[in-house]
Amino acid sequence: MQKLNYFFMGLITAVFFSSFIYFEYFDLTNKFVNSIFGLIALYLFLHVEKKAVLVAGFFVGIFWFYWVGYSFKYTGVGYLTPFVTVGFGLVYMLFFGVLALFEKPFYRAIALFALNFVDVFYFNWLQIQAIFTDSYFGLQTYQLAIMLLVLALPLKKLKFIPLLALIFTLNFQTPQQNNMPLKIKLVQTDIKQDKKWTAQELPKIIQIGYTEINKAIKNGYDVVVFPESFYPFYMNKHPQFLQKLLELSKDITIITGSLYSEKNNHYNVTYILKDGDFSIAKKFVLVPFGEYVPLPKFAQEWVNETFFAGEADFKPADKPTDFYIKGIKFRNAICYEATSKKIYEGDVKFVIAMSNNAWFAPSIEPTLQQILMKYYGRKYKVTIYHSANYKFSKIVFWFFLSFL
Repeated sequence: MQKLNYFFMGLITAVFFSSFIYFEYFDLTNKFVNSIFGLIALYLFLHVEKKAVLVAGFFVGIFWFYWVGYSFKYTGVGYLTPFVTVGFGLVYMLFFGVLALFEKPFYRAIALFALNFVDVFYFNWLQIQAIFTDSYFGLQTYQLAIMLLVLALPLKKLKFIPLLALIFTLNFQTPQQNNMPLKIKLVQTDIKQDKKWTAQELPKIIQIGYTEINKAIKNGYDVVVFPESFYPFYMNKHPQFLQKLLELSKDITIITGSLYSEKNNHYNVTYILKDGDFSIAKKFVLVPFGEYVPLPKFAQEWVNETFFAGEADFKPADKPTDFYIKGIKFRNAICYEATSKKIYEGDVKFVIAMSNNAWFAPSIEPTLQQILMKYYGRKYKVTIYHSANYKFSKIVFWFFLSFL
């Protein structure tokens, strides 16, 4: 019975900690419910017995990241998918297992606060504060510290007085909107990943591009944004096609994902075509175990060839890329980058992001990505224009989520 008890408590903890993702996925998001469930999740992590913490960590890994292995089938090792899923469960069991080293809630609170700054294998999609993205609570670091301290205190003995301190964790920001004088069209496509890179699909993709550009011009848009790697080839190796887009760019700024080859290096890039000329924005933050292998050099080549068909060998840019359209500055973000704090550092008000989420269809991956973009948009007061293949092409305004 005791074993069932700690298993049940661990599972319940993981459910509360993950619920906001599935509420969003099923279009059931409620700020009040997310606020309460988030507090319960943190409280349970601080107070359940040690074995329950391990169970909770395992199921958090599954609930958040069961989809990661879905992409493996496109590199010929789809049989690894269930092992990857279980692997994420075990990794996050160890991640949250740090809390199980401590009996007292106060020390667990310190450990949980510290975990908020740790990325496992440079993969940063588990952001503890992200559970409050669509809630009444703020997302600043000090607010998490107050919250954990309050939840770690013996509330019954103190007659719940510490709960009053939660007032300082509420989000009282005044709603604002970053002014945007440009009319931007975000293109959403639904091209299956197993077809995207085939010769048969390429003419259809090119025609979709022409159709969307011409429609955008006709409807008076200033900018049209396509998803990540919308054109699935090295565009700089096809000068005739590039020239056709440059002609169209005299009437509208075209921002699209494609590939770029330079000195035997491969880059996942954004092409910015305007006024008959173009520039590129190379990806700055690569996907670990997707676009590069974050292991010692002696192991990189073997892992890349064995599990990723040699495709995890992209090169990153040295820094984020900013570009201007009619005097307005934008920060470039390609898929995973849009969920990295490195993109939002500095003087950033507008981000143009593009993704290809078909790698993980169908799953909660696009939903979690969208939540994380909201999280960073709120935290850094940035407006994000996101174009995606599969899901979701939309504008993420940071101010939509304020308490008022």
